[in-house]
Amino acid sequence: MIKKQINQNDIFRKEFLELVEDKYSFSISPINRTINKPKSLDKQLMLKNLKSKIEQIKDCELKNNATKIVFSDGKYNSPIMIVGEAPGEKEDVIGIPFVGEAGLLLNKMLNAIKLKRENLYITNLVNYRPPNNRKPEPKEIIRYSKYLKEHISIISPKILILMGSVAMEGLLGNKIKISKERGSWKEIIINNKTYQTIITFHPAYLLRLPDQKKYSWEDLKIIKKKIEELQLKI
Repeated sequence: MIKKQINQNDIFRKEFLELVEDKYSFSISPINRTINKPKSLDKQLMLKNLKSKIEQIKDCELKNNATKIVFSDGKYNSPIMIVGEAPGEKEDVIGIPFVGEAGLLLNKMLNAIKLKRENLYITNLVNYRPPNNRKPEPKEIIRYSKYLKEHISIISPKILILMGSVAMEGLLGNKIKISKERGSWKEIIINNKTYQTIITFHPAYLLRLPDQKKYSWEDLKIIKKKIEELQLKI
């Protein structure tokens, strides 16, 4: 039996819960991490080109039924990149990810570990709202995952946060369960570069199942610790 210690983390967890109540690609070989980052102007151009490619997708039910593309939000030079699942109704109207109820909860979650949304980079696996907010189909996840990988390569984050099973499936396949994979660091390799990645529940899921918020708080503490270890300035 392990005796529970009352410490600052318990206090943080209590404060957090109160605040929010309203295919693997692993490698054990050393990876060259000295690849030069794209310059700011290059990043802007590459992001513009990527968005244009997505807008030119043909024969896509998602695109045909959506109001507009939902590409990204935040700072493109941020060391932290968050990937959600797909736009909802409000995101479809405004064209920005995470602006509905799930977005408000995300903001509270980030604030709980002293992060400001505007200092991060946020996108979704799928860039168009699925009809009736249904889950993207496997073929749609596969189709949009190639654009997500390009998106990640352009942003080149130090920390990659995947929120929800759809984002997880887009990069890691559908043979795994988010309940088992959340909360631990994984090394995902995209275009010969390794990204420190963590999986956690999507805020929309937490709105449906509030009792799962305690697990998301554990994930947030892990993310905060990694930020401190890497000495990231955000």
